[in-house]
Amino acid sequence: MSNVKDGYTFNSGAVLDNRIVMAPMVAQGSTKGGQVTDEDLNYFRIRSDVAAMIITGAVAVEDGGRGFDNQIGASKDEEVAGLTKLAATMKEKGNKAIMQLYHGGREAVGGYNLFHEVVAPSAIEFSFLPYIPRELTEEEIKRIITSFGEAAKRAIDAGFDGVEIHGANHYLLQQFFSKFSNHRTDQWGGSLENRMRFSLEILKEVKRVVKEYAKDDFIVGYRFCPEEIHGDNVGYDVSESKQLIEKIVDEGLDYVHISVFASYDEKPANSDKSFGQIFKELVNNRAAVIIVSGIFSEEDANKALDHGDLVAIGRASLIEPHFAAKIKEGRSNEITTQVSPEILDSLALPKGLIAWILQENSPLPPLPNLESLKK
Repeated sequence: MSNVKDGYTFNSGAVLDNRIVMAPMVAQGSTKGGQVTDEDLNYFRIRSDVAAMIITGAVAVEDGGRGFDNQIGASKDEEVAGLTKLAATMKEKGNKAIMQLYHGGREAVGGYNLFHEVVAPSAIEFSFLPYIPRELTEEEIKRIITSFGEAAKRAIDAGFDGVEIHGANHYLLQQFFSKFSNHRTDQWGGSLENRMRFSLEILKEVKRVVKEYAKDDFIVGYRFCPEEIHGDNVGYDVSESKQLIEKIVDEGLDYVHISVFASYDEKPANSDKSFGQIFKELVNNRAAVIIVSGIFSEEDANKALDHGDLVAIGRASLIEPHFAAKIKEGRSNEITTQVSPEILDSLALPKGLIAWILQENSPLPPLPNLESLKK
């Protein structure tokens, strides 16, 4: 039976010395132009032994795709210097540093604030957005695919150990895959095969760049939501996402990362298997499966290995910057599980992140006990 203290070797040959991953989270510490700041560096420096592999929050591959005002960017060559400092900081304790490549599509509020325009697969009005996105042209779709490849090249130049393609959480790749948000009638929409095309072309372009410019053990991953069902609004179900992931794994990569929000053992309706178990069975050791959500202790992490090959921690990494180190050293009983006034400053959470978590109707899950600190 696997244990989180066990090592893991990816298809590329890259080796992790344990099974714990820091989940990608936007830290809101960067400049409005996407430059890495000291807040970003301090945030990751303190967490450089939180996990064997650390994934940045969403890094914008185009300025027009920025979902957040204070989000790291990899859309311009002048951002590489800051990204180089970031990669080195994340790897200080020998961990793998992964850059998550992102375009917000209709959710690109940061891009809207810059350019007063947002693009998406289709020009559909959404009640939760203050604008109607403009439908992408064929030429623009191809440009965005190229932008993912260019951002991957910047990640390589900056010294990152890998990239993760963000195909989850209702951002651009998921918007193309979802029949709820993709009403196109060309090769990029309509049939399931066409709705898969955008994600697959991005993966192919990233892999092309990696093959040409990166070292052999450079890691490539893909993050996805296993279903998009909101009441009567169904973008896709797990049977369709299984077909997408089958094709993605066939293309060849190191891992697929399942984005769920309730718990690592979350199940689709009327299923006796969790999403993790479903996709582990599908992938069948051809790539690693990363599972996430609700992991706050060594016991939680080991239980989560029944659902994935690697376990990602989100809020736990914000509260306990030495999560993996304490487990490795046999001090899991010392893992901190909630924020307190005494430790808040030592966590180096960017001010923008704290404000985001504490804002009214925040889209982020609460951080245990943080709410009490604003009184």
